[in-house]
Amino acid sequence: MLLYREELESPLGLIDIITDGRTVRAVDFRSHELRMIELMRRYLGPVELRPATTTSDATSRLIDYFAGDVAAVEALKVTMTGTAFQQRVWAALLTIPSGITRTYQQIAEQICSPKACRAVGLANGANPIAIVVPCHRVIGANQTLTGYGGGLERKRWLLQHEGVTLATSISRRAALQVA
Repeated sequence: MLLYREELESPLGLIDIITDGRTVRAVDFRSHELRMIELMRRYLGPVELRPATTTSDATSRLIDYFAGDVAAVEALKVTMTGTAFQQRVWAALLTIPSGITRTYQQIAEQICSPKACRAVGLANGANPIAIVVPCHRVIGANQTLTGYGGGLERKRWLLQHEGVTLATSISRRAALQVA
């Protein structure tokens, strides 16, 4: 599968934006490039990444997002390939408005799998389209930051950028991950 890569320098570091020419296929931090490529290969098979020759709508909207228009990415068209369960979780993530958070439990209930909190967390962590499919808006039941593929400091920055007031502490597990 032929895909196109663009780079965006952001306040959180270099971001890779992958499109198929029409829709967004992946957005991830360059520091997590190997994870992104592994996920693409797992769900798409062999991929060929070529540098994009023009600026995509995705890159333009991400520029606007980082400039303060946090709703700019909401209209982007995405194509996500994963298991049926992952697709349900990712679709639920797309319903979380900017400036709002949900818990893993709330997402599990939304997709009619109330006992699947941990599975929701795993699907959330396998989300291939960071920021646009807002997995960073999912927090722990105690309203603290828990896990984020891009790192908890990036998650904190994204949520604060979107106007979310955060609890002053993070979960013990998350604190251990930072250390």
